[in-house]
Amino acid sequence: MADDSLATLGSAAGPSGAPPEQHTNAPAAPAAPVAPAAAPEPARGPAVGRGLPLIMIVGLVLAALNLRPAITSLGPLMEEVRSGLGMSAAVAGLLTSVPALCFAVFGTAAPRLARRWGPGAVVCAGMTAIAVGVVVRPYTGSTPGFLAATALALAGIAISNVLLPVVIKTWFPDRVGSLTGLYSMALALGSALAAALTVPVTAVLSGSWQSGLAVWAVLAALAVLPWLTVVRGRKGEHGPAAAAPAAPAALRVSTSPTAWALAVFFGLQATAAYITMGWMAQIFRDAGVPAGTAGVLLAVTMAIGVPLSFVLPRLATRLGNQGPLAVGLGLCGLAGYAGLWLAPASGAWAWTLLMGISNCSFPLALTMIGMRARSAEGVVRLSAFVQSVGYLISIPGPLLVATLYQHSGGWGLPIALMAGLMVPQMAVGMLAGRDRRLEDEARVRH
Repeated sequence: MADDSLATLGSAAGPSGAPPEQHTNAPAAPAAPVAPAAAPEPARGPAVGRGLPLIMIVGLVLAALNLRPAITSLGPLMEEVRSGLGMSAAVAGLLTSVPALCFAVFGTAAPRLARRWGPGAVVCAGMTAIAVGVVVRPYTGSTPGFLAATALALAGIAISNVLLPVVIKTWFPDRVGSLTGLYSMALALGSALAAALTVPVTAVLSGSWQSGLAVWAVLAALAVLPWLTVVRGRKGEHGPAAAAPAAPAALRVSTSPTAWALAVFFGLQATAAYITMGWMAQIFRDAGVPAGTAGVLLAVTMAIGVPLSFVLPRLATRLGNQGPLAVGLGLCGLAGYAGLWLAPASGAWAWTLLMGISNCSFPLALTMIGMRARSAEGVVRLSAFVQSVGYLISIPGPLLVATLYQHSGGWGLPIALMAGLMVPQMAVGMLAGRDRRLEDEARVRH
């Protein structure tokens, strides 16, 4: 399942986290022993033609804005969607698990597609898939059709999610840090805007939940335009994957205890994030919070990640052990879940703040991936392993929450499950944060 370009996501950027500086900036200082591997000359890619850089930057921002609205716009309208389609809570829980499944499955195809067609063309196709999936799914009139169209949109998100950092590193090798920060901010902004504006927009559009979901296709359609220009301006360019150095086949990442600890940590934090995106708005609505306010609360949870995603990686790289950071974020999550259980409506803003901080475990996980291997090849292997295993681990969580909610008739048991999962997340976070290196633990094939 591993591929160099897939691993670039783990070491360069993620859906909501800013990258560690030592892995995203220009080539490392000559004194560093891994400098040649960290920034091989072919990865710098071809020079960008005159007039194209600004268009590409606009394309990057618009693409990043589209990487989460298909997911976060659904949470505030979940009750209307379930009622309109006759959908059970268990199937609604499946909707909250589909993103992780699509990221694990479709994301692995992105590097191969990029080698064949070029990353710009594949991102353009991804934006098209998002636009088509988002505009079609509310009007299918059936649960299977809704799920299929959602999967199409998520496939576009998955391949774009993997390739946008590759595009940045290839076409803007001297501006990786600033453009990755811009990309991360746009991604978080798209998440927050969709969560906050979906209900008000629905009210403006005659109260139709179909229109409230489909309107986000306009943003995806706008993102297609600059990428069409990029594709026309760069015919025959097949992207960096073919030129990237292959990771050594002899390294067995699955034999490293640190790799497994990181994979489980990544999976558990992703579980919490998808449960939050899928169900937090509904928890507040069931507690008596108006739908519009519930959407704003969800948006605040996403928006908190914008500044923290820049602070956490820099703090983590200065520490010898990142375990205490993982525990601190986990304790914020436990406090937030306790508040949701005891007083969901009266303390809604406080619980939102705490859960938003806790969900910043994502940029911490990406930072630790980059710090747990000595070589670029090791980071490639580790990143692919951690993300593939982690996203698969995250799939059952939202489904289990939905099942518990349906059978218990309340949020007590689901919130208890969420809080319970935070304990092993802190434990494996402590293990993953130790100053270890993959090359010292993984066995070598003979």
